[in-house]
Amino acid sequence: MASRTYWLDLFTGTTWQEFLAAGGKVSGFRESRWSTVRQIEPGDILLCYLTGVLRFIGALEVVSSPYRDNTCIWKDEDFPCRIKVKPVVTLTPETAVPLTELREKLSIFENLKSPFAWTGRFRGSPSKWKPSDGQTVVNALLEAQKNPVQREVDPGKLARRPKALKAKFGPVIVPDKEPSTEPSSDLAAESRPHTEVQWLLLRLGNDMGLDVWVARNDRGRSFDGNKFSDLARLKNDLPLQFDEATNRTIELIDVLWLKGNAIVAAFEIESTTSIYSGLLRMSDLISMQPNLNIPLYLVAPDDRREKVLSEINRPTFSRLSPPLNEVCRFISFSSLRSSIARVASVLRHLKPEFLEDISESCEIEDD
Repeated sequence: MASRTYWLDLFTGTTWQEFLAAGGKVSGFRESRWSTVRQIEPGDILLCYLTGVLRFIGALEVVSSPYRDNTCIWKDEDFPCRIKVKPVVTLTPETAVPLTELREKLSIFENLKSPFAWTGRFRGSPSKWKPSDGQTVVNALLEAQKNPVQREVDPGKLARRPKALKAKFGPVIVPDKEPSTEPSSDLAAESRPHTEVQWLLLRLGNDMGLDVWVARNDRGRSFDGNKFSDLARLKNDLPLQFDEATNRTIELIDVLWLKGNAIVAAFEIESTTSIYSGLLRMSDLISMQPNLNIPLYLVAPDDRREKVLSEINRPTFSRLSPPLNEVCRFISFSSLRSSIARVASVLRHLKPEFLEDISESCEIEDD
């Protein structure tokens, strides 16, 4: 199998189930992918990857030349560029292999220009993979089939439909000023989700044994009687690693996790009105420090997912170097809450990298 060509084949939880329901004998791709699909040959291996869930769920051997067909297999799209396949190994979403478990074995994680640069390898399919990486994935899948490990799956991510998100640009509305330390009474209800998520992230980092930072103008906040300032690992000052302008920007980021003097994760929470204050802070940070190697996360309600992803792909942010959509990942409120409940018993053993499992890329899928 090592001499074969390996191709990434992207599925959502929905399209994977539709593929199996149709017999698991045909894989399909968008019409815009025909020139690449034509390069696939019998004997090649498709590496089946669940987007959103971030797990490899199977490997398929190609048994036909590419062809076009619009016979209904998938509900939302035709995926007319097709090839016939037979399973090498198929798993369930619960026993599928997390991408993060292969981080030390895959070349896509080597020499990254930014923490999430690897996500560019998962923007569309089919895409050719190195034989060594392909064989690594197949070996992991076979091992998972032999010795399955059950892992919980976020039902919302698993049920996501395959429709590609398109950027829809409306007017930019930027807040005139930063919010005050304590919200006024008429904004209290609106601000509560933001404060709750801010508290959850601060407490999570604190309980993981990391130092934490809350935006300087939010230090006096509290949630359900829990004062931010009472957290044992809340820092009063940040390490002075950058110039004054960069430090002023970093100090206003909603939540930071730190290990020693290093920032290991930064979070902007966007729960109300415009999402631009956080995006502009992240954008300023990249503009001032293009070689910054800090994982950045945008955290927002589930129903704002498309809005966040659309706005972060605006030309003004996409033309940064590196583009903002390559260095930020999205975490939904529901995913954060459910994940905190799930890992409550192992918090002291968690590493910040677990955020990659509960987050998703901000890059819009290629056509």
